[in-house]
Amino acid sequence: MTGQVIAIDWGSSSLRGYLLDAAGAIVERRESPGGILRVRGGDFAAALQGEVGDWLSAHPGALVIMSGMIGSRQGWREVPYVACPADLGEIAAGLERVDWGEGEAWIVPGMLDEARADQPDVMRGEETQVLGALSALSKGSGLVCLPGTHSKWVRVEGGAIQGFATYMTGEVYDLLQGHSILSRLMTKGSVSADRWFLEGVELGQEGGLLNRLFSARSRALTGDLPESAVRSYLSGLLIGDELASAVPDQPSEVCLLGAVALTELYEAALGRLGHTTRLLDSDAVAAGLFALTKQLAASGRLE
Repeated sequence: MTGQVIAIDWGSSSLRGYLLDAAGAIVERRESPGGILRVRGGDFAAALQGEVGDWLSAHPGALVIMSGMIGSRQGWREVPYVACPADLGEIAAGLERVDWGEGEAWIVPGMLDEARADQPDVMRGEETQVLGALSALSKGSGLVCLPGTHSKWVRVEGGAIQGFATYMTGEVYDLLQGHSILSRLMTKGSVSADRWFLEGVELGQEGGLLNRLFSARSRALTGDLPESAVRSYLSGLLIGDELASAVPDQPSEVCLLGAVALTELYEAALGRLGHTTRLLDSDAVAAGLFALTKQLAASGRLE
């Protein structure tokens, strides 16, 4: 395989693009709010042209590879999930091509975990980020947390994704701070890993989350919790509850992959509970997409 690669991480609310050289190094990166839910009339070809058309003009014939919700039912094409466990080669085998008149474009399949028969789990995009971070994991193994609207906890062994679990922590926080009675006591500001956040983390470990959540109101009303701390305390409760389920009881290492503002909160929460953390490259998705492109080239499926 020769020439440039245009790597796209295309989610529901945003798009990240990377122009990669023939060795996979990032030449240029960009980000926009042009997620798949904002594409008018489902015209993803036009949307992609609008996002990276200048790169395509400068590098005719560049291969485009995309991961994330672009491969979902609401995206350009619904690409079937690859079942766990799966490694780089097996995920690459699930890549599907879309024709759009500007060269070759491929979509990454996403993954399905059916280990719990009553609770299947799915992800699109996070698997590619994990693939790009494999070299940073000890012997290609580890527990990777990708905080976000829907946090993912991914188990990796020997370079293969064995399974994962999703927690709607970020979405529940957004709903509570925007549409619940708790929001009436919240002052403006952001969440920080302060004493109130860490107290929330510890209390969130104890279970009874629905009851604990109301304490964000009752404690503020009785003067036990400053209104300026309600956001951080609430975030701590939710993250603490997540960690109680996602992390082993014994001290362990968790690799964090995501935006700085979120990884800092998880790093503080995990540290408070006695776990160690390692931060992975937030641009790992670019490396993952390039690795999949190399697998695709080796398979002979490229024209």
